Amino acid sequence: MMRRTWGLGIAAVVAVVGIAMLSRAYVNPDGAVAQAPQGQQVANSIPVETATAVKKKTPLLIEALGTVTPIASVALKARIDSEIVGVHFADGAFVKQGDLLLTLDARAIEAQIAQAQGNIARDQAQLEGAERDVRRYTELVAKNATPVINLDNAKTQSDTFRAAIKADTAALENLKVQLSYCTLRAPIAGRISAASVKAGNLVRSADLLPIATINQISPIYVTFTVPQRDLPDIRRALAAETATVVALIPGTDKRSSGAVSMIENAVDAMTGMATIRATMPNQDDLLWPGTLVTALLTLREEQAVTVPSAAVQVSQQGSFVFLVADGVARVKPVKVARVVGEETVIESGLSGGEVVVTDGHLLLTNGARVTLRERKAGI
Repeated sequence: MMRRTWGLGIAAVVAVVGIAMLSRAYVNPDGAVAQAPQGQQVANSIPVETATAVKKKTPLLIEALGTVTPIASVALKARIDSEIVGVHFADGAFVKQGDLLLTLDARAIEAQIAQAQGNIARDQAQLEGAERDVRRYTELVAKNATPVINLDNAKTQSDTFRAAIKADTAALENLKVQLSYCTLRAPIAGRISAASVKAGNLVRSADLLPIATINQISPIYVTFTVPQRDLPDIRRALAAETATVVALIPGTDKRSSGAVSMIENAVDAMTGMATIRATMPNQDDLLWPGTLVTALLTLREEQAVTVPSAAVQVSQQGSFVFLVADGVARVKPVKVARVVGEETVIESGLSGGEVVVTDGHLLLTNGARVTLRERKAGI
């Protein structure tokens, strides 16, 4: 019985010592977590991939979800009640400013114009007769051959015909304006929507639904919101003319560039967000109205140390990288400023030129020996 008790005690002590040794081998004294026994690492160097920390100009970015909105959008509506006799555009086509789009039936207005022109000719003939009377009565009054009242009546008649000519001329001009409404031309250049009605349909000025809508495509807005705390930096960038925007189009690797053109004159009190509009040239029609895009607002560029994002690791004590020098990897705590694409900007901890591990962290511990390997193909 005593032998059995001693045997169990010895086994328990061996187990405790073994667990302690394994725990010490797996935990880095500097706080980085290791995942292989220290003895194995000393015996065999660990293959890793590395990169060099570079000090260079890096952009200070603000990323936001944006919407593509047209700078100008025009809804085409009829200004008179008439019938469509011609549609001169294809649905969804690009139209230039001044292009003929629709023709309405103008026969009734043309008849009214002819009538107004006839009224003007009649009034003009009557005016000429009244002016002859004025001249004749003027001579007779000078010879005391007729009462003065006849001359006054002739002058009144002449003034009446002059006023009638002015009224008829105004009516004619109004009819010409009405006639111009029978021809609808593109007020702006852009993409036109499908026509809601075709030739043969009656359109009215009171219709709520537009016949078609033209959206300006080039240039175009990208509209997005930013927290109000970023407004001072954005306003300084606008003043320095360094505020540029890149829109990432979903579904493609292409991007469109532009510049911030305006900040809305008020912050949304409910959300604390400010609306920013960037003008994009969009000459290749990459941006389409209503599309959701990722807007990258560059405020300025500044000197900073960057490393590949794969080099930065995280532990309970914070972010760190493995530095490689003389074939040995050592833990270096760093403070991350921001991530730009596939690179991480380091605020403190590195000065540039250091060699950092980008792949192979799984087996690393502080002080482990390493060998460099080539970058894996396709990665």
